[in-house]
Amino acid sequence: MPDRRDLALLLRSRIPLILVETRDERAALRQLSDYVIGGRAADHMPLFRWTVTDGLQRVDIDLAPQAINAEPADVLGHIRAVSKPGIYALLDFHPYLKDPVHVRQLKDICLDFMESGGKLVMISPSLKLPPELKHLSASFEMAVPDVARREEIVREVATQWRSGNSGERVKTDPHAFDLLVQNLAGLGDVDVRRLAHNAIADDGVICQEDIRGVMQAKYRLLNREGMLSYEYETAHFGDVAGMRALKQWLSQRRSAFLGKAKRAGLDAPRGVVLLGVQGCGKSLAAKATAGAFGTPLLRLEFGALFNKWQGETERNLREALSIAETMAPVVLWIDELEKGLSPGEDNTGTSQRVLGEFLTWMAERPPGVFVVATANDIDRLPPELVRKGRFDEIFFVDLPSEDVRREIIGIHLKRRDVPPGAVDVSAVAAGTDGFSGAELEQLIVGSLFAADAANTPVETTHLVEEAARTRPLSVVMAERIAGLRQWAASRTVPAD
Repeated sequence: MPDRRDLALLLRSRIPLILVETRDERAALRQLSDYVIGGRAADHMPLFRWTVTDGLQRVDIDLAPQAINAEPADVLGHIRAVSKPGIYALLDFHPYLKDPVHVRQLKDICLDFMESGGKLVMISPSLKLPPELKHLSASFEMAVPDVARREEIVREVATQWRSGNSGERVKTDPHAFDLLVQNLAGLGDVDVRRLAHNAIADDGVICQEDIRGVMQAKYRLLNREGMLSYEYETAHFGDVAGMRALKQWLSQRRSAFLGKAKRAGLDAPRGVVLLGVQGCGKSLAAKATAGAFGTPLLRLEFGALFNKWQGETERNLREALSIAETMAPVVLWIDELEKGLSPGEDNTGTSQRVLGEFLTWMAERPPGVFVVATANDIDRLPPELVRKGRFDEIFFVDLPSEDVRREIIGIHLKRRDVPPGAVDVSAVAAGTDGFSGAELEQLIVGSLFAADAANTPVETTHLVEEAARTRPLSVVMAERIAGLRQWAASRTVPAD
């Protein structure tokens, strides 16, 4: 993740072009004004603000905008012609970086500013510099409000609501208030204020349902490229049959993950790999992990990250992981990990660069993001990814035992309103050795169709006959699955 840099240090440096990628341009301008007007500049330089609508305006003293310099080429020509150095904040200049004349003008200004000490500061929601300017620039990451500032903003919004509603107080309790403040982390002042207003405005109450809405709105704000999918309502672990060892492992680490460990020195868990036979519940276990921790779930699909342009795939990954950090505490589910990080037939080196980015993040990420990576083919995973230290544990999700099959069948019958006792669950479980959880579900679905066609209640015979017609994956791909199970026996921890 990019380092947070002190704006004053950048402004005092000889770097002529500073990039501020933010949607909160007012906060960025306030920081620039504080630096100039507050007297922190050793040699005072005038501060200017430019937009295509208002032209160039002096900010540190009260002067009218110079609409004559509204056009990009005009303002760049003016900046280069002025002899005294200054700080020029260019707002939303990014669309004009596609013009080679503008790029050359900017480069000329930067080269001049390297001698004079002047600064160009580009403030935009998205900034992609052409190669001619990259070596002349540095990025500044805006600091987001800390917990005290977020609490202050929420109280300000509550006070505003009270003044507009005949002095009526906003209703809440300490837990809901703290949750709201916590879940606004990672957003700028403007977004914190807006989401706090959304939570309070309708009814003057801060409650658990408001937290859900805030998290969904926060996700939409952050995930502009659509690389992550989000689930607030995650599966309860009671919906997952078997996996007793995994459930116990997660239960023991829940408090440490949420920062509530009773014993000092216990680091937050980092994540697990779920390896196993297809259809045996790895995806459901990933969802249920979020349910067990009581956090939202983010799903990352590596296929959505890949881009034909060099460097864009790695940038997409960095942005997705940054979103996960901002949404913390959260469970990040990476499905079919081997498809995203296996070199395969990639001759461009993209997979290796993506792997490097991911490994660096795994080593340096702050607590609050628990990674659940699911995989079907361990042979395709790079060894440096699955060694101890990257993930806390590798669990193997095997074909369900007879006891677990009984539990799975019972769950799916109940979900489809089949009356208890209508089916001999033990008999069906005994006759479905080698069936995965997904195959057992389809077995029940097929039996319900058969019973519906015959206009009779579903019975044990329907399930037994459907099982006899089914060739499970453990039979169709017997050699491959047997090899996977043999490999996992001595190298992984059984999930059940």
